[in-house]
Amino acid sequence: MGIGEWILQNWFTLFSAIGIIAGLWFTAFSLRSETKTRRVANLLTITANHREIWKEFLNNPKLARVRDAAADMAKQPVTDAERVFVNLVIQHINSVYYAMSDQLVVKYEGLRRDIAQFFSLPIPQAVWDRMKVFQNDALVRFIEECRLWK
Repeated sequence: MGIGEWILQNWFTLFSAIGIIAGLWFTAFSLRSETKTRRVANLLTITANHREIWKEFLNNPKLARVRDAAADMAKQPVTDAERVFVNLVIQHINSVYYAMSDQLVVKYEGLRRDIAQFFSLPIPQAVWDRMKVFQNDALVRFIEECRLWK
């Protein structure tokens, strides 16, 4: 029996197999496209949240010391407003960390440097040292690794 005769006898099975393979390929392609779209959408959401947090910093003069590398904690301890703001940043980092861990967002290339720079400042460092006991161990390890980032 030749190939042509086999096709005539098994055309339905052949076309069914081709249809199944094409359907699986299309599904895989669609899932990959959906994943990319969702990752970008998540990135846009995280960016919007980041912007909202830092708008609070820019619009509230009580938070000016948070980014002051010369803030003297002995002269003026961390205020409630500063503590709340830094805690919002920590919670934002927590969200970003877990989204990145689950590959739900495009990877931030400069995230570690950004975290290292922020937590090298006196007020964020003081708030972090006080608040890290309330965080998940994985997040604490991540932020501590970032603080050592050079």
